[in-house]
Amino acid sequence: MYRRLVTNSVKEYGFGLKRCDKKINAEDVAKHDNLDNGVWVVINGKVYDLTTFINMHPGGTSIILKYAGKDASFLFNKVHARGTIESILPEECYLGELDGELEEFDDPMIREEKRSQEMRAKRPPLMSILNLTEFEYVAQKILPIHAWAYYSGGSDDEVTLRENNSAYGRYYFKPKVLVDVDDVDISTEMLDTKTSAPFYCSAAASAKLGHPDGELSIARGLYKENIIQMISSASSYPMDEIVEETPGPKWFQLYVKPDREESLETIRECEELGVKAIFVTVDTPLFGRREKDLRFKIADTEDIEAVDLNLKDSDDFILSYDKIRLKWSDIETFKKNSSIPIVVKGIQRVEDVLLAIENKADAVVLSNHGGRQLDFARPPIDVLAELMPILRERNLDDKIEVFIDGGVRRGSDVLKALCLGAKGVGLGRSFLYANSSYGENGVIKACKLLKDEISRDMKLLGVTKVSELTPDLIHTYPAVFTSHNNIVYEPLYLPQFKE
Repeated sequence: MYRRLVTNSVKEYGFGLKRCDKKINAEDVAKHDNLDNGVWVVINGKVYDLTTFINMHPGGTSIILKYAGKDASFLFNKVHARGTIESILPEECYLGELDGELEEFDDPMIREEKRSQEMRAKRPPLMSILNLTEFEYVAQKILPIHAWAYYSGGSDDEVTLRENNSAYGRYYFKPKVLVDVDDVDISTEMLDTKTSAPFYCSAAASAKLGHPDGELSIARGLYKENIIQMISSASSYPMDEIVEETPGPKWFQLYVKPDREESLETIRECEELGVKAIFVTVDTPLFGRREKDLRFKIADTEDIEAVDLNLKDSDDFILSYDKIRLKWSDIETFKKNSSIPIVVKGIQRVEDVLLAIENKADAVVLSNHGGRQLDFARPPIDVLAELMPILRERNLDDKIEVFIDGGVRRGSDVLKALCLGAKGVGLGRSFLYANSSYGENGVIKACKLLKDEISRDMKLLGVTKVSELTPDLIHTYPAVFTSHNNIVYEPLYLPQFKE
């Protein structure tokens, strides 16, 4: 089912490979390394003729040409879900089984993967990780540089990427004292789903770039901690496999396609699989210029000018849909055709929240796509602080659930958002980093660290349950740093890698 999400080419071209027992000599494959001779590529022991498909490839032509006449299995398996190639290629593209072996391709990306494996063997023990930022530090050291650039990068000068987190520094607590906080309950309910804590794993693409189990190990870790997982449209594994991995609650992030019927079909598939909510991503009419990621696309080809000007080559690999033209009427349509909640993800201004209420959305996510879209978009925490007083003034605060993501690294960040009126808080990169560094156990540790910080800070704040987190516990003013801070302050110690 989910494999139809891989690209809209499936429906248009009627793709689907048939069985072929023919053997293709490795020497013959090596000769087909350009458009004149034909572009043949080996993936998992099978030979494919991509000469006619190359211009339809959502990730651009350069990466296919780079592997023409070569074995592309290693890179392909790192970024694509199982069953992808069977779904998107016409049957005549499959030529047969590889006979013999191709000479190993000396690719810088493969060399990076090998360096990554060496660093992974030297990573600090998991017990030494004390906060979410330390997962990020470890991931930075062990991930291949192209994977790190994809996960960590933002758009343009990355001002919004950095400010998403820095903005939390403008919000300070006003704790209560002499309150019995011996018994603290951090559980809550989001979109009618009970969960152990007021945060969730937000959708993040291509988890397999960082760990071979990708979203599956994330699912296992979250399930053991009873935390909701939002599945990305660009996940490394098919949605049905992720859902079937654990019985834990799942949400789905929907990228709308030009053919709305395909999106409605996806919603129906989500309902059949027991997904609890659909998060419609609305902040990507096109993709931001993510220059860290784009740098590697340029390095993959000699045709630098073409790549530099054609931003489609810098887009996420299965999300290059043209002419989507998403409108508020689409939200209304999805709502009418869904039996599960429809959430608008990517709202960045108060006026659009009011429109979401008018269009009967069940919830919104205040988000700027983790700083990966419009640079200098406001931090979501600031939008939240402006929004909630207006909703309360108009008696609309109980008409819609408000979620927030972007820049969250501490339990105190979660509490600040909840005090300001958020129903729940999403974290995407942090779970990618934890999973990339330590797999399922890293995800579990990340959840436990965040839960401990939330519980501990609630006690220090003088509250015992999530419903007691109210705006009167927050004060806002610009952060001020003196020269004394810069001269003598000693940063926190980082976990140590093995020699």
